[in-house]
Amino acid sequence: MRGSADFDRVYKSGKRWHDPAFVLFVLPGKDRYRVGFVASKKIGNAVKRARAKRRLRALFLQTAPLLKRGDYVLVAKPPVLDAQFKELEKAFRRGIKRLNVGQVR
Repeated sequence: MRGSADFDRVYKSGKRWHDPAFVLFVLPGKDRYRVGFVASKKIGNAVKRARAKRRLRALFLQTAPLLKRGDYVLVAKPPVLDAQFKELEKAFRRGIKRLNVGQVR
C-alpha cells in the first residue's frame, strides 16, 4: 500500500481485530493483496520499529496463501518485540478466523 489515503480507507471502512501485540485491519473485496505494516515511535527507536515490522511481515507472508484478497494493515504494539513468534502466529490465525478472511487450519 502506498500513501496515507490507502491506510485511512482501511482504517475507516475495514474490519479490525485487536491483540496485545498488534492490531489487524482488513478491507476485503479487492482483486489483489495489498498490505501495509505500521510501527509508531511508541515501539521504540528505528531498530526496534524495523524489527517489529519484519516480524509482522513474516506473519503475513507465512499465511498469505490462506487469505482472501483485499487490503491488510498490521499495526505493531510494544509487546510484539518480546512475544514468542509461535504466540504471534497463533494470535494472527485467531484474528484471521475471527474476521472471516481466510482458510485457517
